[in-house]
Amino acid sequence: MVNLLFCCLSLLPQEPASPGPIDALPSPDEARYVELVDVPLPPEVVLEVGGLVLRGQTMFVATRRGEVWRLDGVDSPAPKATLWAEGLHEPLGLVDHDGWLYCAQRGELSRLRDRDGDGRMDELETVAQGWPLSGNYHEYCFGPALGGDGHWWLTLNKPFGDEPFGKADWRGFAIRIPLAGGAWEPVCAGLRSPAGVGTAPDGTVWYTDNQGEWCATCKFAPLEVGDFHGHPWGIDSCKLPASKVAYPGEIESGLRQAEAARTIPNYRLPAVWIPYDQLGRSAAGFVWDTAQNFGPFAGQVFCGDQYSSEVFRMSLEKVGGRWQGGCYPFRRGLKSGITRLHWGTQGTLWCGLTNRGWGSLGDAEQGLQRLVWRGETPFELVEITALRQGLRLRFSTEVNPASALPGAFVVRSWTYDLHEPYGCPPRDVRDVTIDALAVHGGVYVDLMLADQELCRVYEVSCPGALAANGQPLWHGIGWYTRNASPQ
Repeated sequence: MVNLLFCCLSLLPQEPASPGPIDALPSPDEARYVELVDVPLPPEVVLEVGGLVLRGQTMFVATRRGEVWRLDGVDSPAPKATLWAEGLHEPLGLVDHDGWLYCAQRGELSRLRDRDGDGRMDELETVAQGWPLSGNYHEYCFGPALGGDGHWWLTLNKPFGDEPFGKADWRGFAIRIPLAGGAWEPVCAGLRSPAGVGTAPDGTVWYTDNQGEWCATCKFAPLEVGDFHGHPWGIDSCKLPASKVAYPGEIESGLRQAEAARTIPNYRLPAVWIPYDQLGRSAAGFVWDTAQNFGPFAGQVFCGDQYSSEVFRMSLEKVGGRWQGGCYPFRRGLKSGITRLHWGTQGTLWCGLTNRGWGSLGDAEQGLQRLVWRGETPFELVEITALRQGLRLRFSTEVNPASALPGAFVVRSWTYDLHEPYGCPPRDVRDVTIDALAVHGGVYVDLMLADQELCRVYEVSCPGALAANGQPLWHGIGWYTRNASPQ
């Protein structure tokens, strides 16, 4: 009976999903620069992707149904699909390390391999286990990510609704485990629905969280030992001896973000606030472009969204010891919600898809698609960075100086509340005056702004800017989270 109840509950939605203002179709010239390719699979192969690993031309796909499929010749017109493993408990991550595939099941970190080489998994070992479960359908476990500190990192979703076996400790925490396995430790608190977890080139582990109660909109933040990320669900566990997070005290609902950062111990502001219904609703897996896969956007983060069926990008910088950065549109129009991303051959990004219970603009239930960079460079706003008294915009090609007038740029800013209600619309929205503008180096435009307040999102659109050759901007909009100012 308990198993039947769990199966029924597992079909419930992760987030409230309803049609919204996001345009489900790509703008006409997105396909000009980024091709969208579907992967044909037999009807019996139901992926509902939880994790992706690529070894040459062979891809391993972990699914929410507890399977791992092996796809040989995945780039070919007809990949060969083999059921490599089954019977796992909703794995929501997959990492290739030292000949093993590591995956997070609900109650353990496992590693799997095909020891005899017959094309199927025949060895499974438990790396770590023992974090409590209440039996709630929403107690997902995401990961792992292998951090530069030599530990595996996992993120534990908070439950939604009933907890059949009582409230479990450590929900809404990030935990880490030594590389060789063994005891786990709870190192970060205040997470809500941390659907993506991954490692930056410098070894720092990052995560995405989903908008909802106590989470104003989706966000992207580093995971550092001792941090509290704002959701009070599991903070009583901070009082337990094993916690690496000091108890932050009772969290008052309705604080503006600047006040929360000033008054709540260990409160970690996100590096990037991802504006709701501008860049999706449910941010998930992400990857860094360390190999210049996508032209002028090398070094940036590419992230999938479970609802809007799109991939967007983010840029990061560290200012005054604090991470902050921007987010920008990239490619919409995928056939289902995106949970996981994985780089393929040069210029190719694999997108693992699923929407069962979670809802998406794309109406397919699951699948595998890839984005292919066509090699042509669009005229685009590449990144926004902070100046002491404004913002610097970098473009992908030279800007026509005659078009770079103050009237060609529009800047607004806002903040959010840390509060209990579901999500938060922009608060204290302001039209920001551009006091001065300077074009330099061909591709840089500096905007001197009248408003320099911190803990705010700055929306920058460039409706009048043109390239030197007269080309209009591809998207021409970005949202920059300003937590600190350069000195």
